[in-house]
Amino acid sequence: MFIHKINDDLSLKLIELKDSERVFELTDKSRAHLRVWLPWLDITTKPEDTTGFIKGCLKGFDENKSLNSVILFKGEIVGVAGYNSINWSNKTAYIGYWLGEEFQGNGIMTLVAKALTDYAFVGLGLHKVEIRAAVGNKKSRSIPERLNYVNEGCIRHAEWLYDHYVDHVVYGVLAEEWNKID
Repeated sequence: MFIHKINDDLSLKLIELKDSERVFELTDKSRAHLRVWLPWLDITTKPEDTTGFIKGCLKGFDENKSLNSVILFKGEIVGVAGYNSINWSNKTAYIGYWLGEEFQGNGIMTLVAKALTDYAFVGLGLHKVEIRAAVGNKKSRSIPERLNYVNEGCIRHAEWLYDHYVDHVVYGVLAEEWNKID
């Protein structure tokens, strides 16, 4: 079981099937807010859809290809974050995250992304961490920018978002760069 304490109020816990109801509830409550930048809201319409997502997360974890966790803030699940994928050949992790609308603006996701970056380098011995975000998604982009990730460029039409393509900015940080930050 993966549990990573960030501070007294904030921790990450490997997502489990028993989290399905709360994760779906949080998704449903924040649906309009999340749908602006996340492509999976229209196919997540019932709790069983979230259960299927969690089963995929657990399979990825068992195969050592990903690590997705729930974000616990003061003991309550407030979002999901982790490594959507881990490329062991290139020693690179790709961080993804989302937070319930009512929990935004408290610095939670910056602390979570920092903790995931630390863990990738110290706990997993990886060489690089990437975060990708849509060009127009200023809130999501501000997280790697605050953490001094390097803007490595833009991938045009990187993602189909319901009825249009969005470009993604790729942010990256190398282990030797991360050790010099702070």
